[in-house]
Amino acid sequence: MKLHHLKPAPGSRRDRKRVGRGKAAGQGKTAGRGTKGYKARHQPKQGFEGGQMPLARRVPKLKGFTNPNRVEYSAVNVRRLSEVFDEGEVGQEDMHARGLVRRGRPVKVLAQGEIDKPLTVRAHAFSEAARAKIEGAGGVAEVLR
Repeated sequence: MKLHHLKPAPGSRRDRKRVGRGKAAGQGKTAGRGTKGYKARHQPKQGFEGGQMPLARRVPKLKGFTNPNRVEYSAVNVRRLSEVFDEGEVGQEDMHARGLVRRGRPVKVLAQGEIDKPLTVRAHAFSEAARAKIEGAGGVAEVLR
C-alpha cells in the first residue's frame, strides 16, 4: 500500500452543500437562513452569543505579563553530577547522554547535595553555592556562552 492509494472509507465523506443555487438544488431561495432578520441578511459578529455576555468578557483576565525574553534552563544538581560521573570533563552533551537534561535548553547547575569528585563542569549558568561546591571538591566550573 502506498500513500496515493489511501482514500476515505465509503460513506464517511459527503459533498459540501451548495446553497443559493436554485430550487432544483434543494437549498434555493432563502438558502436555509429562514426569512428576514439579521441572520438572513448578515454574517453575525464573531463571538456574538445572542446578547448573552460573551466568553471573552466572562473569563477573568490575569494580571501582569509573561516576559518574552525569559530563559528557561534545564536544572541539574551537583548531587546528580557526583552520582553519574566519576572524573574528567562534563558537558551538556554528556549530561544529555546520561538523561540528566533535555536537548535544546541551556543548562544551569544548582547546589543541592554534595560533590566529592574533581569534575570540570561546563554549563551555561551556575548558582554561587554550586560553583563553590564544585571548586571546593577540586573541580572547575566553566560558563558556556
